[in-house]
Amino acid sequence: MSMDFANIYAQGFARVAARVLPVKLADPAANAAAVIEDVKVLDADGVCLAVYPELSLTGYSCGDLFLQDALLDATEAAIVALIEASAGLTSIMIVGAPVRCPGRLFNCAVVIQGGHLEAVVPKSYLPNYAGYNERRWFAAAEDEWDWVTIGGHSAPFAPAMAIEVPDIPGLIVGVELCEDMWVPVPPHARMALAGASVLVNMTSSPAAAGRAENRKLLAQLASITCNAAFMFAGAGSGESTTDAAWDGQTFVYEMGDLLGESGRFATGPTGTVADVDLRRIRSVRLRQGTQADNMVALGHQMESGALGTSSAMIGSDDEGEERLAPPTGDIGLRRPLARYPFVPDDAAALDQTCFEVAHIQLTALARRLESVGPNTKVVIGVSGGLDSTNALLAAAGTMHRLGRPMTDILAFTMPGFATSEGTKSNAWRLMKAVGVTAEEIDIRPAAAQMMKDLGHPEDQYDVTFENIQAGLRADYLFRAANQRGGLVLGTGDLSEAALGWCTYGVGDHISHYNVNAGLPKTLMQYVIRWYIDQHMIPEADDVLRDILAQEISPELVPVEPGEQIQSSEKAVGPYPLNDFFLAHMLAGESPSRIAYLAWQAWRDTDAGAWPLGTPDDQRVAYDLATIKAWLAKFYQRFFTSQFKRSASPDGPQVLPVTLSPRGGWAMPSDAKPDAWLAELANVPDKL
Repeated sequence: MSMDFANIYAQGFARVAARVLPVKLADPAANAAAVIEDVKVLDADGVCLAVYPELSLTGYSCGDLFLQDALLDATEAAIVALIEASAGLTSIMIVGAPVRCPGRLFNCAVVIQGGHLEAVVPKSYLPNYAGYNERRWFAAAEDEWDWVTIGGHSAPFAPAMAIEVPDIPGLIVGVELCEDMWVPVPPHARMALAGASVLVNMTSSPAAAGRAENRKLLAQLASITCNAAFMFAGAGSGESTTDAAWDGQTFVYEMGDLLGESGRFATGPTGTVADVDLRRIRSVRLRQGTQADNMVALGHQMESGALGTSSAMIGSDDEGEERLAPPTGDIGLRRPLARYPFVPDDAAALDQTCFEVAHIQLTALARRLESVGPNTKVVIGVSGGLDSTNALLAAAGTMHRLGRPMTDILAFTMPGFATSEGTKSNAWRLMKAVGVTAEEIDIRPAAAQMMKDLGHPEDQYDVTFENIQAGLRADYLFRAANQRGGLVLGTGDLSEAALGWCTYGVGDHISHYNVNAGLPKTLMQYVIRWYIDQHMIPEADDVLRDILAQEISPELVPVEPGEQIQSSEKAVGPYPLNDFFLAHMLAGESPSRIAYLAWQAWRDTDAGAWPLGTPDDQRVAYDLATIKAWLAKFYQRFFTSQFKRSASPDGPQVLPVTLSPRGGWAMPSDAKPDAWLAELANVPDKL
């Protein structure tokens, strides 16, 4: 199978534009000419959908001029001019205009593409308060399907219309106007239930203190509840300032994420161009299911028209000739794309996420300790690495919450054959800083005895050699818990569970309660940085910085002095890439698309944002061949490690995703990754 790998449309994206042009009041011809020139530029840029404000062909502030035949005749002529000018263009354009129907005048969105009038959507709810006098000129739409003819061009005429674009799979557009967004059951909700994936609000409400944020809040909420993209274009320069001012606000949201916004109060053309992820919208709707259930639950109202929608289709002539052909080749990708899907790029959001993760962990652990018994102690192995460090910090926070002494944490460091002086020193520094009851057990004699009993050479550094050490550490912790009335606190994390980077039944795999179970490795590093920034345990700040700076290693295989220590990431791949793969795989993305997204996110260190505090040595780039190779490794490890996840201990979920077998992630341990690897093979090694 061949594919246009670098093309956004082939990858399920659609480039959309919310635009505001300076309007010439009561001059439809001039406004139409400006739209035509603007759409030509957008069309050349690969935009498939260009949206302009409410009444953009006349201006919103025309007042009683709306009832003048001269203005209405000129508007019809302008619409015809747009239709004719669009014949050689791919982009769908949606403009605002007054439209005459027998005996009534409607405030409408006019949809044009490829030399055709495709649809006309009238405004459903007309404001009549605080300077809005639309009922003086316009009629409110009724939930009835009809047809309208403008300058000899006929098209469907109905409110809450879902407009399908077959040539761009997944693109179904729902259009509403201004006040429609502000009612309890808005048209965009009805259109989303009818399948609309991109919701559009064309507005001309004037600027007022606080209104801009309220618009964004409503749009963001709509994009979340409807699992859709939401485009907003508001009137700007050129409108009358007799009683108001206009800010020309535009933005695009996608399921709660702000893809882009323009500056307000511009004097020239302005707008937002963004690439909407139609596959993401489809996938979330498929997995969530409740949106479809909502549609079924309201089915009787949908049929009766109380919540009904109409539909139209764009893209093919009556003869079946395609006329909406999206651009091919690499036209770039215009949307924020997180290198670290589990780590917010925004500083405030990152701080809030770390706060919530830390408090979810300590709240969950406190509840588990209380349920086991009021005097239950925490037993934990402290290696001086990331995972045990974060688990120890969570345990310390739990003791503080419960009003218990830190000495009720029984911490053991258990050096083995490959334990470095650096990590051992860090373990002791950390335990002393926290104030726990700290002990050291050298596992080497017991490990040597086990190898002797098994007839295994001590210098044979294989999986048996490694797992003997991991197993003995777990044995000591569980027996110490039996001896001293404790609960063994697990340290294995979400990333290790995904990769199977743990020894089955012992070590990081098993415990009485795994406080890190839902925490990916990339986010864990920022949570520990948050502990430092908050000075939760000031005495530990320095050692925490040292722990963050060291190589991630299981330290199970000895090395000669001066040699590179055993590296987890050299064995299983860079954790930032693996967490990227995991996040998108759990979202249902195909292997080739994950490779495409990873390539876009990681190919250039200077492009895009990095989470606050990312060290310079971690700001790296990966080429497509490297991404493809590690992604194949990820699938192989993920599938073969399901049996470990099926037997994982209890632990709190801290993110929307989880690998817990108790309702979080279910798959057979016998499944093979062959279909995924075969699909990944379609990805080129380079472009």
